[in-house]
Amino acid sequence: MKFASVRVVTPDIERLVRFYQRLSGIEAVRPADGFAEMRFEGSTLAISSEHLIKLFNAGAAIAAANQSAILEFEVDDVDAVFERMNARGTTIVMPTTLMPWGNRSLLLRDPDGNLVNIFSRPRH
Repeated sequence: MKFASVRVVTPDIERLVRFYQRLSGIEAVRPADGFAEMRFEGSTLAISSEHLIKLFNAGAAIAAANQSAILEFEVDDVDAVFERMNARGTTIVMPTTLMPWGNRSLLLRDPDGNLVNIFSRPRH
C-alpha cells in the first residue's frame, strides 16, 4: 500500500488553491472542473469543491468542518514562511516556536480553518 494523498473539501476551491499555491510555491494541477492537486514530492494535497461531493458522495464529507486533522509541511526555513504568510494576513495560531523535540514549528489556519503545521527538523 502507498499513501497517495489527503483531500480537503471546500466551498471555495479557488480561494483554497490560491492559499496553498502561495504557501508552497507549487502550481496546482487541475484534472477536472472543481478539483485540483498540489503535487509534492512523495504525496499530493487534493482540493475538491464541495459541489463534487454533493454530486458523487452526498453527505460523505462536510466542507470547512475539520477539527482534528493537521496538514503538515516540512520546509528549510520556517521563519521565511512565517514572514510571507503573516504579510498576507494569514491567521497565525502559533508563531515560529522551538518544540521540545527540536523541530521549529509554525501553526496557521488556511481560509477554511484547517490547521496547518509548517516545520523544519533540527540540523545536525
